Amino acid sequence: MFVEERILTLFKRNAHHTLTYWSVFFSFGLCIAFLGPTILDLQCQTNSTLSQITWVFFAQQFCLLIGSSIAGVFKKTLFSALSALFLSALIISVIFAIIPLCNNVLLLAIAMAVSGLAMGIIDTIANIQLVTIYQKDSAVFLQALHFFIGFGALVSPLIADPFLSETGCGNITENATGTMHHFRNMLRNSPIAGHDISQGHLAHEAGEEDSIVRYAFWIMAVINLPVPIAVLFLMYREQLIPCCPSGNPRLLDKDELAMEHQQGAAAGEGTEQEAGAAGHGDIFGCCQNDNLRGLPVSFFMIHILGGMVLFMTDGIVGAYAGFVYTYAVAPPMSLPHKTAGYLASIFWAAITAGRLLSIPLSYRFQPVRLLMFNLAGVIVTVLILLIFYTSNIFLFVGTCLCGLFLSSIFPCMLAYTEDILDYQGCATSVLVTSAGMGEMVMQVLVGQIIQTEGSYSFLLCGVTSGCIGFTLFFGLLLFHRMHRNYLTGTSKKSTMVDEPAAEQNGSAKTEQKEEKETS
Repeated sequence: MFVEERILTLFKRNAHHTLTYWSVFFSFGLCIAFLGPTILDLQCQTNSTLSQITWVFFAQQFCLLIGSSIAGVFKKTLFSALSALFLSALIISVIFAIIPLCNNVLLLAIAMAVSGLAMGIIDTIANIQLVTIYQKDSAVFLQALHFFIGFGALVSPLIADPFLSETGCGNITENATGTMHHFRNMLRNSPIAGHDISQGHLAHEAGEEDSIVRYAFWIMAVINLPVPIAVLFLMYREQLIPCCPSGNPRLLDKDELAMEHQQGAAAGEGTEQEAGAAGHGDIFGCCQNDNLRGLPVSFFMIHILGGMVLFMTDGIVGAYAGFVYTYAVAPPMSLPHKTAGYLASIFWAAITAGRLLSIPLSYRFQPVRLLMFNLAGVIVTVLILLIFYTSNIFLFVGTCLCGLFLSSIFPCMLAYTEDILDYQGCATSVLVTSAGMGEMVMQVLVGQIIQTEGSYSFLLCGVTSGCIGFTLFFGLLLFHRMHRNYLTGTSKKSTMVDEPAAEQNGSAKTEQKEEKETS
């Protein structure tokens, strides 16, 4: 069979909660992708500049980082984990509904901060639960999990695109400074600009245009509602709602059965896997874990380097999704706004397709091979985009390729790092937190660089980040080898200690037997 019967059996035993975790990642994807294509309409709605609206990205990603860091505390019981997922998915629908009511950038930043907190909780809990359940078989299921991020992120721009304004907004007046004129040219380059009218008149007309992007947000709020309902139904099935008892077996029992099935596949690994499951928590709890004492430097460096690689690659994802639209409507591309709006959809469609393709690939190939191939592909693609920076066609082709290569880096890194550490560390929390931090920092950094240096610097940031990530990955491979040597040496020492002990026990039993025979 294409997939082992053992893996199918594991999935069947845990199908209900696995599908639920996948569905909440659809909410995550919906919320992470809409800012890019709607940034100009939201700028109009809040009467802000590009520099000011960039901080909305920062607010979302900063709170996503906080949510990812603290979410492990909700995993201590099944009730708290599912309750946190339910509230987070419901909050995302509420935020979608109230975004059209945010008439200044501060209110919008607060709303996005709340949504980021919910996204961070979803990110950490869903990843931790799947890694805990499937252990060494988690790579396939993590690829599927992150496929649903791409699917939600694909749907979001597609919903928004019909409601986008063609000309942006008109918060720029005739008395604007040279810098403001620069942004007007960047953000409002459309066929209307070719007409023989004054810039002041154009701004006035754009300012009077009534944005209808609010309907897109309300549609997304409705589409997301089945997700919290699905989590609530799972809580009902697991008898976690006091007023609604159910006769079905608890999910925890099924999780334990799946873990026992895996533990039986390798003798002597049961205790290690239980320790690994217990080790996953919030990042602060990981740092205070007493079990970290006496561990080698390689153990800590694997966490650090794995997190730094994802800091760079997820930073590229966040920056590309957030600013490819702004880059496309600026010179020298100067694409119409409606046409540029499809770039975000293409990017997330490529990520979705890449993660779907990575499900069978992760079954056939080791995560380290996929990581090396994808990291190299990202660098080559962005370099070609940089060389052919005036080609509108290759912008779409390169966007698709960039999404394909970036798609599976996070789940592959998560599976690879957890496998190195034998599921005994806090790799999931560290990696999720690092990835969120990368998206937060890179979006703000790229936004500020585009403002000061121009749109061309957008691709330079991508190339630089990709090269740094690839270099850090080679460092991770080096420390993986060091850690493997350390484990081999520890195993040999343990064997040498056990053998004399066994010989002493055997000789003692022999002496006791001889004494009994003599007496």
